[in-house]
Amino acid sequence: MRLTRYTDYAVRVLLYLAARTDRLCSISEIATAYGISQNHLMKIVNDLVNSGYLESVRGRSGGIRLARSADAINIGQLIRHTEDDFDLVECGSCIIAPACGLTSVLDEALDAFFSVLDRYSLADVLARKGDFTHLLHVTAK
Repeated sequence: MRLTRYTDYAVRVLLYLAARTDRLCSISEIATAYGISQNHLMKIVNDLVNSGYLESVRGRSGGIRLARSADAINIGQLIRHTEDDFDLVECGSCIIAPACGLTSVLDEALDAFFSVLDRYSLADVLARKGDFTHLLHVTAK
């Protein structure tokens, strides 16, 4: 299974903000830190704000932050939110689909995939490899 760049960037934003709970961060700061498109990141951040993962503060001193604690953000739920399609194979037009056992095997594999992801919060992921903030050479503006 391969996750989309959208999901990758969404997770990166959340990890960045989870490592900086002491202040608001800007989209441009995060984009610069990761070397990714600010315009693309704006769409993702907007979605994460609308879905309750992030809080946006407007104004001159504004920015974004996690809307809830990193412990309360489940990785499985986040992936389900950011990914559009989990069909591993397109079976709709296949002539053997009614007799094929592969569909149920793939469904079982997908369930196992999410079973693992559902066991982890954003805080668990952040703590798993230690402090990565020194890798991101960006400071607040």
